[in-house]
Amino acid sequence: MRNAAERAAPAQAPVRPAELFDLRFRALVPEADWARLPPAVRRRFTKRLGAGESAVYAGRVVETHLTVLGWLLAQGLRLVGAPLPTARIANVPSVVAVTQDRGGSGQIWTRLYARSAGFPQAIHSAKRFRGPTGLEERVGAGLGMSLRVLVEDRALVFRSERYFIDLPGFRLMLPRWLTPGILTVSHCATGTRSFRFVLEIRHAWLGRLLRQEAEFTDQVEACDEISDVPAP
Repeated sequence: MRNAAERAAPAQAPVRPAELFDLRFRALVPEADWARLPPAVRRRFTKRLGAGESAVYAGRVVETHLTVLGWLLAQGLRLVGAPLPTARIANVPSVVAVTQDRGGSGQIWTRLYARSAGFPQAIHSAKRFRGPTGLEERVGAGLGMSLRVLVEDRALVFRSERYFIDLPGFRLMLPRWLTPGILTVSHCATGTRSFRFVLEIRHAWLGRLLRQEAEFTDQVEACDEISDVPAP
């Protein structure tokens, strides 16, 4: 039986060992490029999420530019869950939540955009660490894309490579002329716990169709500095 002092002692949360850092994003970037990223970005993308855990980021959409064709594209994609912002919103609250999927093979990303009226727009996507580039992102109705992970101007960048549709037992690769163009998402540190998110779609013939910029701050305590974690 425990004595009174032991019963009164507060429970301590278990300490996560260094080997539990998530190195899956880091493994997709050359070591020299990864070293050029700010510590806050490296820390955010090596944070291990356990079952039932989420990383939450809150902030605001700074601006959203949609050309007429970009707006039509966003409306058409409502058929597969509206994976793009559907309105030219600016200076509205936004929240991003990242959750480890149950199978452990990737992450579920959920973005919420406030609207002037009605419920916020919710955008869901799933990142999977597989495929020819090492990373794929899927939205609704089996639509997805393979992503290249790059470092540009000290920002972590995700850039679409090929679009596809997953059908039962078969993957249909879309020809480039049937796609909206190159999608680029960049993640740039603006402080130790804040970052800038930029989403852009640029078509080879039609130019930029969409650009959205948002700013977020970590809403949970990040894990310790990881600059000394060995490369995978």
